Amino acid sequence: MQGPRGTGLPALLALIDPARTPDPEAFAAAVPGGSAVIYRHFGAPDRLETAERLAAICHAQGNWLLVSGDPDLARRAGADGVHWPEQQIAEAAACRARGNTGFFTAAAHSWRALARAGNAGVDAALLSAVFPSQSPSAGRPLGMWAAAAMAQATDLPVYALGGVNQRTAKRLTGLGFSGIACVGAIRSAGPTRT
Repeated sequence: MQGPRGTGLPALLALIDPARTPDPEAFAAAVPGGSAVIYRHFGAPDRLETAERLAAICHAQGNWLLVSGDPDLARRAGADGVHWPEQQIAEAAACRARGNTGFFTAAAHSWRALARAGNAGVDAALLSAVFPSQSPSAGRPLGMWAAAAMAQATDLPVYALGGVNQRTAKRLTGLGFSGIACVGAIRSAGPTRT
């Protein structure tokens, strides 16, 4: 499978979170090249201007920018695609059916959501939470082995999210994940709050 730049999928997806990454531009600048940044704006009033600046930073570093849940904002900002929250997976399918060829990811927290994402025409899913996490949206962790079984049971590329940092990422090698997704691990090698 090829991403929007024809070079395959990135190994790392870095998520911007207003509460945990208060300076999204500095965060995006710290993401290693060949990755993707997901801008979760939660309706911020300056989201277009921020998304445009993030697109410029990402593209200068050879990274992709995905905008969460808003294909119009993604298009206007020059982003590479859209990250769809789990509750918007049906919208991802409709957007794809209208001809949007951008790079799409979707959040999934269960077998059912992972199957829905696979049927929606997205390019990859972020499966969460794999490890215990401090994130308010993480919920109960799936556990490494259950998450790996889910990743192996689908043809959809799956990224591990939730409690992923430099230490825990090593435990995921060879378990069927296409890559990792994180917030806090970009800032430090300590425990993440993703």
